[in-house]
Amino acid sequence: MKTEKVGQRIRTFMTRQELTLETLSQRTGLEPGFLSTIIEDDVYPSLGPLLKIARALDVRLGTFLDDQISRDPLVVRRADRKEELSMLRGKDKPVALKFYSLGSGKSDRHMEPFYVELLPESEKAKDLSSHEGEEFIVVYAGRVEVTYGTETVVLEAGDSIYYNSIVPHYVSCKGAQPAAIYAVLYIPR
Repeated sequence: MKTEKVGQRIRTFMTRQELTLETLSQRTGLEPGFLSTIIEDDVYPSLGPLLKIARALDVRLGTFLDDQISRDPLVVRRADRKEELSMLRGKDKPVALKFYSLGSGKSDRHMEPFYVELLPESEKAKDLSSHEGEEFIVVYAGRVEVTYGTETVVLEAGDSIYYNSIVPHYVSCKGAQPAAIYAVLYIPR
């Protein structure tokens, strides 16, 4: 499964569960056309929809990212990090966010840790998403803007934010320079 793209993995779980696109749409609350774009074109506007799909399929978000080999303790060296997922603003549009899973290889995890590169294109999207759970973010480099409900906060390197992710939110680069964060998502089962 490691070589499959996320869209292929979603399709595999849908086939195993004999789910149609319409049923997945009903379970997630996402439009069938939007789901089709995610599955067929490997386009991801934010983690929110992917989390909803994982919940609807009764799998962890990490199921779409790892090879199901559990290592404990799991050590991920900076030089060995691999980009697992790129969030695009839409089909044939520039990448806005690059996610590097820091938990891939530990299949019994309860959190989803990521190193995330936020590119200047991310500032343009502002697509709020919400899902069950909590998120903790530490800014590693650059400036980051977090929209949380009706509130907007700008964070600098070394700043952190911890919030309930059921509230609509969006995390983006602030300004023309890329930013980087460490993010930990907790999604209850």
